[in-house]
Amino acid sequence: MNQLCYGDNLEVLQKYIGEETIDLCYIDPPFNSKRDYNQIYNNIGTEDKAQVQAFVDTWDWDDAAIEGFEKFDLASGDSRYSEKTKLLINALEKVLGRGSMLAYIVSLTQRIVEIYRVLKPTGSFYLHCDPTASHYLKLILDSVFCSKGGEYRNEIIWCYRKWTNKSNGFQHNHDVIFLYTKSKQFTFNKLENEPFKENYYQRGYSTNTIKSKNGTYSQLIVYDREKAKHLIDCGKYDKVVYREETTGVAMPDWWEISIINSQAKERLGYPTQKPEKLLERIILASTKEGDKVLDSYCGCGTTVAVAQRLKRKWVGIDITYQSISLILKRLEESYGKKIINNIDVSGIPKDMASVKALIEKDPLRKEYEIWAIMTYSNNRAIPNEKKGADRGIDGKMYITTSLSPKEQKPILFSVKSGHVSVAQIRDFIHVIDREKAAAGVFITYEEPTKPMIKEAKEAGTFLNPLTGKPIEKLQIVTISNILDGERENFPNVTEVLKRAERKTDNFAELEGLDDL
Repeated sequence: MNQLCYGDNLEVLQKYIGEETIDLCYIDPPFNSKRDYNQIYNNIGTEDKAQVQAFVDTWDWDDAAIEGFEKFDLASGDSRYSEKTKLLINALEKVLGRGSMLAYIVSLTQRIVEIYRVLKPTGSFYLHCDPTASHYLKLILDSVFCSKGGEYRNEIIWCYRKWTNKSNGFQHNHDVIFLYTKSKQFTFNKLENEPFKENYYQRGYSTNTIKSKNGTYSQLIVYDREKAKHLIDCGKYDKVVYREETTGVAMPDWWEISIINSQAKERLGYPTQKPEKLLERIILASTKEGDKVLDSYCGCGTTVAVAQRLKRKWVGIDITYQSISLILKRLEESYGKKIINNIDVSGIPKDMASVKALIEKDPLRKEYEIWAIMTYSNNRAIPNEKKGADRGIDGKMYITTSLSPKEQKPILFSVKSGHVSVAQIRDFIHVIDREKAAAGVFITYEEPTKPMIKEAKEAGTFLNPLTGKPIEKLQIVTISNILDGERENFPNVTEVLKRAERKTDNFAELEGLDDL
């Protein structure tokens, strides 16, 4: 069964992914770009496109970095890391100092070591990065793979066009993808580039001149057996080479693939979404049908979506619930609701104990809030970007209130993880009135008190002029309600995420992979 894992990929790799079980791993980790990346939502009424932080690509020399660095101590005795990797990390610490770049490298190295462990002996690893740290990561990859019998295969340059007004340097129009294999025996399917520009096959041959230490000689490449025999006998050429007929040349190590433009059907609004054509090329080159593909930074799920389409098994890991919910939505819309039955989703809260663990893991409670809001709203709400100055609002959903799509009213969310009281209900009613919202949903971990329920009932209703039906102005929903399957039932809810492109209407095509 395919796997989608919500959690820290280092922990998931160490605890839940078996040794030598993966045929291909591709990762597109953060690049240490020192930027924040936002998920883009659909236009809502007359507002600009809403944006919510998807992930932060800024690294600090914090407790996590220090703890990770200590694992590479030469005296640590940690057998997971080779002596060469430990020596390299300690040498880089002397060059870079204990700062952002070293914190980034330590984090990536820990995960690369685990990826090496889970790869099959015939497995391949593609690491997607950019020139910010590619030179350091190449050294890390050499120390992990080549010191244990693995091999460096290619530095692939992904070229794309984008336009900018920057004038203080050459335009950055490429990413780097390193290809390593765990051993000398690996899967590689030859991919062909564009067809030959000259129509060699109609005339049956091509000629070129070869330079050597002894001068030059003429070489004839022939694609027709009978013609080859005739030309060899005539003695006109110094060398005649017969080749099987082919339609193109072997794929080079620079790939011209367009980035996803704003109008592309596959665009989902995720900030670092990669084109499916890029992942299709990688998966076709290094796997066969039924092989297992891993992406431990799976973002919006392009790797797993392409693996699904190409009939490969897959494992996806991401640390944000925003990504996990987007991937599930993408797969369901692309392949039908039944596909969810073929996915083992782990790490998502399924009982009160696991919800409590999610709350305790994050002091800011953001992941808990996002999980609660997006689960209850069926991915139709936009979570608030930051904790703190939220003005009492943790998320918004929208309903259409007229025939004009611009006339919409928000449904507000407030999420609580600790003690709740009737005063919080009164405060939230004030927020609903202040924002001129149609209604509000108060989500609470604790059970509401009778005064809270009474206050919510007395808040009244909102009459949607489009439907003529009243909506309770304030609804209280408990976490146990959500775990039991309760979901929003507001009429005329606006979709805030772009729908994924439909890939098949025949689910039978997807069945049977688990038996491979």
